[in-house]
Amino acid sequence: MKESPLKEPSVWCFTTYFAEGLPYGIIRLMSSVFFTDIGMKERYIGYLNFLGIPWNLKFLWAPFVDILGKKRTWMIVLQALISLFTAMIAITNFFQPAGSGGYMTFIVISFVILAFLSATNDISIDGFYMEGLTDPAQQAAYTGYRVFAYRLALILARSGLVAVAAGFAASKMCAGDNYAPWGWAFGCASLMMLACTLFHLWKLPQFESKKPYIRINLLTVVEQFYRAFLTYSRQDRFILVIIFIIFYKVGDEILFSMGTPFLMRELGVTKGQLSWLSGLLGAFGAIAGTSIGGIWIKKAGLKKSIWPLTILMNFNIWAYIWLAYQKPSASTVSGLAVIAAVHCYEQIAGGLGNAVLIVFILRTCKPEFKASHYAIGSAIMSLFSTFFGGFGGVIVEHMGYLNMFIVSFCASLPSMMLLFWVPIKKV
Repeated sequence: MKESPLKEPSVWCFTTYFAEGLPYGIIRLMSSVFFTDIGMKERYIGYLNFLGIPWNLKFLWAPFVDILGKKRTWMIVLQALISLFTAMIAITNFFQPAGSGGYMTFIVISFVILAFLSATNDISIDGFYMEGLTDPAQQAAYTGYRVFAYRLALILARSGLVAVAAGFAASKMCAGDNYAPWGWAFGCASLMMLACTLFHLWKLPQFESKKPYIRINLLTVVEQFYRAFLTYSRQDRFILVIIFIIFYKVGDEILFSMGTPFLMRELGVTKGQLSWLSGLLGAFGAIAGTSIGGIWIKKAGLKKSIWPLTILMNFNIWAYIWLAYQKPSASTVSGLAVIAAVHCYEQIAGGLGNAVLIVFILRTCKPEFKASHYAIGSAIMSLFSTFFGGFGGVIVEHMGYLNMFIVSFCASLPSMMLLFWVPIKKV
């Protein structure tokens, strides 16, 4: 019997990674604009980077996704919960009294819970992806495609949903209310997540092999948990691999930890300009870069392509250093054009490096614990940048954006040095 077109990899890769990107966009991007709009101070906006901690620590509970149940089931349940909590934030925005401390506490707690749910959702999706596409060449070929879906979700979060809030803020319906427009925006986000959940419940393939019955007890769980980490550590030059993953994109991540306030407060980029600059042009650059990187790696192999792609990723940081030094004004056509060109160029270069890191991490995964091993690699890759980004607002206040960007380039140097020794698989 012929497989339904809706169950083809090109379909489920798109919908699953869209459902991975949207929660991340809500939590890490949309929340920043939301809290900025309601008057949060810059240093506290920097603290929002700590919402990335669940993504850094997800490898601690990733083995449970491998041990207990199927990734498909995990995915559907988690996406339903994400829809629910996003809807609760939306409803709260409609009914909260202005300046209510209790409201703010509830919103912050909800975002923290959403972060843990979303990080676990990532584990299940990445594991499902590796179950469905077992050929390394096919995984590399779909790298750009999955990033396209992921980035499209980020565009909707940063541009589309923010535009919804802006539209309602300008309407008579929400006149004088700073919160109700965000209620509509988060409500739309909740409905989109619900649509993904229902589609996956209806049409997501069930190609995972049935697992042998395991009597669940504490000893069994601990043993399986230990085995997941032990098998990941049994690879050539393990410590070196971990250090490389941590430092590979750290320069690029530091650069963007305070990217939005830099563009808006240093260069005068307005919210309207930011919606297409970061949400559309920036996303296009990231998708293009990752797609080009994936194709490059597929044709030349990771070993031959990793050096040129890494150099292209890291040396573009100097474009942002130049931007911080010259400070072109976004109020002029020429200034805005320069800012847009540099920002797009940086996103393309960052996408090239992102393709390298994704494929490198995939090569470290072993069949028995695919989800756990990928979660370990993908979580630790942004460990340092999350910590640095969390204090980004405080650091900028003390040393300024120019010096911060110079530090980001210096932070990229260790990964390039490690390329001389880190083991790179040819397959």
